[in-house]
Amino acid sequence: MSDWLDSLQWNTDGLVPAIAQDAETGDVLMMAWMNREALTLTRETGQAVYWSRSRQKLWFKGEQSGHTQEVAEIRIDCDADVLLLRIRQKGGISCHTGRRRCFFRVLDNDEWRIDEEIIKNPEEIYE
Repeated sequence: MSDWLDSLQWNTDGLVPAIAQDAETGDVLMMAWMNREALTLTRETGQAVYWSRSRQKLWFKGEQSGHTQEVAEIRIDCDADVLLLRIRQKGGISCHTGRRRCFFRVLDNDEWRIDEEIIKNPEEIYE
C-alpha cells in the first residue's frame, strides 16, 4: 500500500471518519466513513466515495440521487485519524433527507430544532 494511506490512523474496522465541507462557504455538509478503497477511489476519480456501514459496501456519493461531490482537496487532522474533504456539492443537496446539509438540527432550550428546510422531497430523489 501507499505510504500516504499507511500514515492514517484507521479504526479497528479499517475505517476513518470523513467530514465533507463546502469548499467555497466552509459549511460542514456531512460526515461519513471511508476505508482504504473508498479513499483511494476518491483520490483517483476526484469524486467522493464513502464506505456504507449499514450496507457494507462502497457508496459512490450521488450514485442514486445525482448529488455528487467533486473533491477539491483532501486533508487530515493533526492525529491523522479524521479526513476533511473540501468539496463542491452538485445539486446543492448533500443529505438523504433532501436538505443542503446533514447538520440541520440545533440544540435550542434542551430541544432539537430544525433550522434548515427541505430542498427536495427525498421520495422524489430516491424513487
